[in-house]
Amino acid sequence: MSNKSPPPRPAPRLYLATPVVDDPATLLAELPGLLASTDVAAVLLRLKETDQRTMISRIKALAPVVQKAGAALLVEGHPELVARGGADGAHLPGIAALKEALPSLKPDRIAGVGGLTTRHHSMDAGEIGADYVLFGEPDGKGQRPSSQAIAERLDWWAELFEPPCVGFATSLEEAHDFAASGADFVLVGEFIWADPRGPKAALVEADAAIKKAYATALADQNPVSGEHG
Repeated sequence: MSNKSPPPRPAPRLYLATPVVDDPATLLAELPGLLASTDVAAVLLRLKETDQRTMISRIKALAPVVQKAGAALLVEGHPELVARGGADGAHLPGIAALKEALPSLKPDRIAGVGGLTTRHHSMDAGEIGADYVLFGEPDGKGQRPSSQAIAERLDWWAELFEPPCVGFATSLEEAHDFAASGADFVLVGEFIWADPRGPKAALVEADAAIKKAYATALADQNPVSGEHG
């Protein structure tokens, strides 16, 4: 028994980013059906900048819908609004923001982090207590690494570190590739909402793509050869 491979990581799950939310009415109407159609682990709420009271009321409107579906609601930035709005955590844009937010979020809420431009930054994030690291999101100028570079970073992280890693996918192909590379979660957003068939069809397709990639990767890791039998 001792020479058996370690148990495989669980299948990757979807992490759905909302459009930038001003009036949440449309999203409130769509979310229950979307979250019922696939296995969404978490929703990243992107709020339009306005006064705090308005942003808190928008979090309060959306949090119960997401949580009732069994998903976590994370707010992009604004860790100071998380508890007041009833959200489950925040996604922070870099190490400095993560360090600043940790005291207000821990131990009860999730602190995820992106904006990690180097491997060293990524390791720092894991060491100081990030609940997940996100690779591949665009920077302030809209630039991002190549799909291959993101896949390589995910593969490196999944191989060596415990905290979950998230791949930021801008297409169905990237969702598939990042799941194959070892992402624990695949963040999908704009290409889901922009799909002419509607977001539900796109989300179902993305879910199928990451499950297929995971199954293929698993089969490649464990060929039925009886080597360890």
